[in-house]
Amino acid sequence: MIDRLLNNASPDNQAALTNRSDAFRSGLLAWYRRHARALPWRSAPTLYKTVVSEFMLQQTQVKTVLPYFARWLEALPDFAALARAPEAQVLKLWEGLGYYTRARNLHKLARVLVEMGIENDGNSTVPNAAAAATRWPIKKSAAPQTREDWLRLPGIGPYTAAAITSISFGARAAVVDGNVVRILARLTADATPYRDSSSAAKAYTPLADALLNPAHPGDHNQAMMELGATLCLRRKPLCLTCPVRSLCACVRLGHDAEDFPKLAPKLMEKLTLRRTWCIKNGQLLLHRSTAKSRRLANLYELPELPPDSPALVGPPLLTKKRSITRYQITEHIYAADAPHGPLPEDHEWLPLAELDKVTLSGPHRRWVGELLAK
Repeated sequence: MIDRLLNNASPDNQAALTNRSDAFRSGLLAWYRRHARALPWRSAPTLYKTVVSEFMLQQTQVKTVLPYFARWLEALPDFAALARAPEAQVLKLWEGLGYYTRARNLHKLARVLVEMGIENDGNSTVPNAAAAATRWPIKKSAAPQTREDWLRLPGIGPYTAAAITSISFGARAAVVDGNVVRILARLTADATPYRDSSSAAKAYTPLADALLNPAHPGDHNQAMMELGATLCLRRKPLCLTCPVRSLCACVRLGHDAEDFPKLAPKLMEKLTLRRTWCIKNGQLLLHRSTAKSRRLANLYELPELPPDSPALVGPPLLTKKRSITRYQITEHIYAADAPHGPLPEDHEWLPLAELDKVTLSGPHRRWVGELLAK
C-alpha cells in the first residue's frame, strides 16, 4: 500500500520515461521489426510512395487506404505523372476517401516538386531545379530533406513533414498525431486536460522528440504509428502484449488506459438536410460545387433543398446519417419532379450512363447506387 501511494504521488512520470529512453527505443524497435504489417508503401519505398501514403492516411484507416493506394500508383506512378494529371482525374482517383482538400494539396505539391526537378525518388532530373528553388527557398537540385523545409511546401503540416523527412531522409523529427498522443498520455499517466487533439499534440511534441531514436528515426516513427494502430487502441487496448508495458505509468499505477488522454468531449452540432432525387429522360439532376468551394470544389452531390422550400409530399426515399468534422448530419432524400425553367448555374442534368465518369462525394456515390438499384 505504501509503495502504491508513493507511486501515485510521483510528480514526474515524463522524467521517469525519458530517463529510460534507451530501453523504450530498443523495445519498440525490436517489436516493430518483428510485427510490422506488410504495407505497400513500406516495400521498396520511394519518396513518392511515402508522400502519397501520408496524405491518404490523414484521418483515414489503413484498411480503407489500401485499395486507393494501389489504384493511385497504377494510374499515377510518380510525381511527374501526378503533376501532369488534370484535377478531374486526381479527384476521381480520390473519390470515396473524403477530405478532398488533401488530394488538391497533393496535386499542388507534386507540381511544385516537379518544377524543382523532383520526379520520384528525391533526385533532381531537370534543369529548372535551381530556378524553382529560388521560388521555394530550400536546397537546390534535390528534394527538401528537413522538417522545416517541407513545412514551406503546400499542403504540409507538422505531422506530415516529420513523417516524410524521417522515413525518406532519416531526419530526426518525431511524429505526433492522435495515436502518438494516446501512447504518450498512457505511458506517463498524464491527467492534464486538453481541449482537443491538436493542443495535446503540441504539448506532447517535446516528449516525442526526446524519445525519438536518433539512429533510426523513420522506423521509430512508423513503430509509434503501428503501436497506436494495432495495440494501444482507443478502446480495449491490448496492454498485455505491449512491447513497452514495463515502462508504462498506467500499468505501474493500476490506471485504466482507456481513461487517457484527457481530451474534452467534442461538441457536435446536429444538422438536417433535405435533398432531391430527380430523373428525367435517363438523366439525373445533380449539384456541382463551385471551384471556390472549400471542401467539395468541383464535386457532385444530390441537390439540396433550401430550408424555406415547400414541404415535399410523401416519405423520403432514403434517410442517411453521417458525421463530418463537428457535424452530425441527417439527410433525407425525396423524389421530386423536374424543375421548370432554366437550371441554376451549379445544377446540371447528367446522363446515368456517365455517372462513373464524374466525381461524386463518397456518401452520395453510395446513395445514388442504392437508389438506382431499387
